[in-house]
Amino acid sequence: MASHIAQSVIQQDFDLTIVNKMAVDHGLTVPLSLMCGQPEAWPCPVIPFAVNVVQYPVPSGQRCFNLGQAIRKAVESYDEDLNVHIWGTGGMSHQLQGARAGLINREWDNAWLDQMITAPAACAATPHIDYVREAGSEGIELVMWLIARGAMSDVADKACQISVKHRFYHVPASNTAVGHLILDNN
Repeated sequence: MASHIAQSVIQQDFDLTIVNKMAVDHGLTVPLSLMCGQPEAWPCPVIPFAVNVVQYPVPSGQRCFNLGQAIRKAVESYDEDLNVHIWGTGGMSHQLQGARAGLINREWDNAWLDQMITAPAACAATPHIDYVREAGSEGIELVMWLIARGAMSDVADKACQISVKHRFYHVPASNTAVGHLILDNN
């Protein structure tokens, strides 16, 4: 499955680096732990896509949104009928250093979530400078959420509807705004 996805996405003009072994961080393990607990092994195959949001140039929201669409096409072209979850992870507004260290922008975060739900293409068009200005230097991590959103059926077929199954927003002591959003294809 993983090689099929990679090959299909590469054929859609995305340059992927494929590794056979990779240490993953909290961006993968925390969401999986919230959903599955702490099992010996994850109860399903996991194919992580590591997205550079640390060293500039980072990908645009549009690039991530398009990657989600490419992943959707790859999954749909697979020979077997699959139940696939595509997760986008990353902190919401936060800045960990500099004069704006500790920045949290609750209003912007929630407006961004609203737009990601109802107008994902517009959300994908948000320029990098808006993320930095409104969500802090590390708020650019939000572009990774757009991979999952780009993979949803309503993006490719306007007749499809999505529903919000869960939405949560919190600012814990870590100075990183945290959001959870579960969307489902109807």
